[in-house]
Amino acid sequence: MRSKLFVQPKMAALMALLLVLFCTCLVAQTVLSSSLHSEKKYKARMAKRPIKVDGKLNEHDWKQAVLISDFEDIEGASKPKPSFNTTVKMMWDSQYLYIGAVLEEPHLWGTLKKHDDIIYRDHDFEVFIDPMGDGEQYFEIEINVLGTIMDLFMNKPYKKGGTFDMGWNTTGIISKVIANGTINDNTDIDSGWTVEMAIPFTAISRNNRIASPSTTNPWRINFSRVQWTLEPDGKSYRKKLNENKRPISEHNWVWNPTGVIDMHVPVKWGYLYFKN
Repeated sequence: MRSKLFVQPKMAALMALLLVLFCTCLVAQTVLSSSLHSEKKYKARMAKRPIKVDGKLNEHDWKQAVLISDFEDIEGASKPKPSFNTTVKMMWDSQYLYIGAVLEEPHLWGTLKKHDDIIYRDHDFEVFIDPMGDGEQYFEIEINVLGTIMDLFMNKPYKKGGTFDMGWNTTGIISKVIANGTINDNTDIDSGWTVEMAIPFTAISRNNRIASPSTTNPWRINFSRVQWTLEPDGKSYRKKLNENKRPISEHNWVWNPTGVIDMHVPVKWGYLYFKN
């Protein structure tokens, strides 16, 4: 009888402890899942007047556009916040999707000058667009501070066996970069750089999949910024090396985190809505 009186309370305490641990794990998993899968939303206004793509972003319509300013590490909020600010705005008209980005950067640096060079080997700004919003066929556009563009088409994500088409070009794109400082000059501190793009809807239509703005059916879209750790190289810069004599891994700062170091997860991109 005595042993039973002691066993029952112990079992009850153990069950209570297990229940607490289970609930704690469930809450933690829910919070983590929410942080990785809470895709952001953006409502792009329709431009009321013609937009001149000059990198200045000073038209009235640009001033009225909603500002994105909450870039994070690609893996999510558990990682350190970006060291420098990045802001993005979007607009549209009957022909183009307009994107304007301002990147804070004290050390303007760029080396790649040929179209379809691997631009993320420099500091860059990247746009990923899935006009159908189904996570299948999508487009990627990268640009550096020199205004050099790399663009490609993906028939589906890499993890689904997708392949890229570097032969695809954003035909008709209009882009302009303004450097607010001196490029490849470490003798001063720069302010940053501004990117303005007008992406034709006709350029991101493919295989009878027409990229058409809709006020009801959102696109999937994401933005990424690749940032390397630099060190002086004469009066310019070079990538800083680790103990294995390899460049220190780049930072990937994005609008909507994918939870992994991989931008090619369109189901985890943000939503783009078109507003009249």
